[in-house]
Amino acid sequence: MIALPRALDDDVLRATGLSMTEYAVLMNLSEAENHELRMTELAAATALSASRITRVVEAMQSRGLVVKRRHPDDARGNVTTLTPEGFERLRAAWPAHLASARERVVDQLDPASMAALARQFERVAEGLG
Repeated sequence: MIALPRALDDDVLRATGLSMTEYAVLMNLSEAENHELRMTELAAATALSASRITRVVEAMQSRGLVVKRRHPDDARGNVTTLTPEGFERLRAAWPAHLASARERVVDQLDPASMAALARQFERVAEGLG
Protein backbone atom coordinates (compact mmCIF):
# COMPACT_ATOMS: atom_id res chain seq x y z
CA MET A 1 0.00 0.00 0.00
CA ILE A 2 2.91 2.36 0.55
CA ALA A 3 3.79 2.13 -3.15
CA LEU A 4 0.27 3.00 -4.36
CA PRO A 5 0.34 6.78 -3.75
CA ARG A 6 3.74 7.00 -5.47
CA ALA A 7 2.47 5.00 -8.46
CA LEU A 8 -0.64 7.19 -8.76
CA ASP A 9 1.51 10.32 -8.47
CA ASP A 10 3.93 9.06 -11.13
CA ASP A 11 1.08 8.19 -13.50
CA VAL A 12 -0.59 11.58 -13.21
CA LEU A 13 2.70 13.49 -13.40
CA ARG A 14 3.75 11.59 -16.53
CA ALA A 15 0.36 12.12 -18.22
CA THR A 16 -0.35 15.71 -17.18
CA GLY A 17 2.73 17.40 -15.75
CA LEU A 18 0.90 17.82 -12.43
CA SER A 19 1.92 16.15 -9.20
CA MET A 20 -0.84 14.63 -7.08
CA THR A 21 -0.24 17.46 -4.60
CA GLU A 22 -0.85 20.03 -7.34
CA TYR A 23 -3.85 18.03 -8.53
CA ALA A 24 -5.23 18.07 -4.97
CA VAL A 25 -4.74 21.85 -4.75
CA LEU A 26 -6.59 22.37 -8.03
CA MET A 27 -9.37 19.96 -7.02
CA ASN A 28 -9.91 21.62 -3.64
CA LEU A 29 -9.97 25.09 -5.18
CA SER A 30 -12.38 23.96 -7.90
CA GLU A 31 -14.83 22.78 -5.24
CA ALA A 32 -14.51 25.86 -3.01
CA GLU A 33 -16.84 28.83 -3.04
CA ASN A 34 -15.60 31.34 -5.64
CA HIS A 35 -12.81 28.82 -6.37
CA GLU A 36 -10.68 30.23 -3.57
CA LEU A 37 -9.45 29.22 -0.13
CA ARG A 38 -7.36 30.74 2.60
CA MET A 39 -3.89 29.23 2.65
CA THR A 40 -4.63 27.67 6.06
CA GLU A 41 -7.77 26.03 4.68
CA LEU A 42 -5.89 24.79 1.63
CA ALA A 43 -3.11 23.37 3.81
CA ALA A 44 -5.68 21.52 5.93
CA ALA A 45 -7.59 20.24 2.89
CA THR A 46 -4.43 18.83 1.32
CA ALA A 47 -2.84 17.66 4.60
CA LEU A 48 0.24 19.79 3.97
CA SER A 49 2.20 21.98 6.35
CA ALA A 50 1.98 25.75 6.02
CA SER A 51 5.49 25.96 4.59
CA ARG A 52 4.89 23.13 2.11
CA ILE A 53 1.58 24.56 0.81
CA THR A 54 3.28 27.94 0.41
CA ARG A 55 6.01 26.41 -1.78
CA VAL A 56 3.49 24.43 -3.83
CA VAL A 57 1.20 27.43 -4.38
CA GLU A 58 4.08 29.72 -5.32
CA ALA A 59 5.30 27.20 -7.91
CA MET A 60 1.78 26.81 -9.27
CA GLN A 61 1.34 30.59 -9.39
CA SER A 62 4.50 30.92 -11.48
CA ARG A 63 2.86 28.56 -14.01
CA GLY A 64 -0.41 30.52 -14.04
CA LEU A 65 -2.52 27.80 -12.38
CA VAL A 66 -3.44 29.79 -9.25
CA VAL A 67 -3.19 33.33 -7.90
CA LYS A 68 -2.16 34.04 -4.31
CA ARG A 69 -3.06 37.40 -2.79
CA ARG A 70 -3.70 39.05 0.55
CA HIS A 71 -7.09 38.30 2.06
CA PRO A 72 -9.30 41.34 1.40
CA ASP A 73 -10.64 41.45 4.97
CA ASP A 74 -7.63 40.14 6.89
CA ALA A 75 -4.21 41.46 5.90
CA ARG A 76 -2.57 38.75 8.02
CA GLY A 77 -3.81 35.99 5.74
CA ASN A 78 -3.55 34.99 2.09
CA VAL A 79 -6.11 33.59 -0.31
CA THR A 80 -5.38 31.30 -3.24
CA THR A 81 -7.69 31.41 -6.26
CA LEU A 82 -7.97 28.96 -9.13
CA THR A 83 -7.28 30.57 -12.52
CA PRO A 84 -9.04 29.60 -15.76
CA GLU A 85 -5.75 27.95 -16.83
CA GLY A 86 -5.68 25.98 -13.57
CA PHE A 87 -9.26 24.86 -14.10
CA GLU A 88 -8.47 23.69 -17.64
CA ARG A 89 -5.42 21.77 -16.42
CA LEU A 90 -7.60 20.09 -13.79
CA ARG A 91 -10.20 19.15 -16.41
CA ALA A 92 -7.47 17.71 -18.63
CA ALA A 93 -5.90 15.79 -15.72
CA TRP A 94 -9.12 14.20 -14.43
CA PRO A 95 -9.26 11.39 -17.06
CA ALA A 96 -5.60 10.47 -16.42
CA HIS A 97 -6.18 10.38 -12.67
CA LEU A 98 -9.30 8.24 -13.07
CA ALA A 99 -7.56 5.86 -15.49
CA SER A 100 -4.61 5.47 -13.14
CA ALA A 101 -6.83 4.72 -10.13
CA ARG A 102 -8.86 2.24 -12.16
CA GLU A 103 -5.77 0.45 -13.49
CA ARG A 104 -3.86 0.44 -10.18
CA VAL A 105 -6.78 -0.44 -7.87
CA VAL A 106 -10.14 -1.34 -9.41
CA ASP A 107 -8.83 -3.58 -12.18
CA GLN A 108 -6.80 -5.58 -9.65
CA LEU A 109 -9.90 -6.73 -7.75
CA ASP A 110 -12.58 -9.22 -8.66
CA PRO A 111 -16.21 -8.19 -7.93
CA ALA A 112 -16.35 -10.07 -4.60
CA SER A 113 -13.12 -8.46 -3.41
CA MET A 114 -14.36 -5.03 -4.51
CA ALA A 115 -17.59 -5.50 -2.54
CA ALA A 116 -15.65 -6.62 0.53
CA LEU A 117 -13.31 -3.64 0.24
CA ALA A 118 -16.28 -1.27 -0.07
CA ARG A 119 -17.77 -2.73 3.13
CA GLN A 120 -14.48 -2.27 4.96
CA PHE A 121 -14.19 1.35 3.83
CA GLU A 122 -17.77 1.95 5.00
CA ARG A 123 -16.78 0.66 8.44
CA VAL A 124 -13.75 2.93 8.49
CA ALA A 125 -15.92 5.91 7.47
CA GLU A 126 -18.44 5.11 10.21
CA GLY A 127 -15.62 4.97 12.74
CA LEU A 128 -14.49 8.43 11.67
CA GLY A 129 -17.90 9.85 12.48
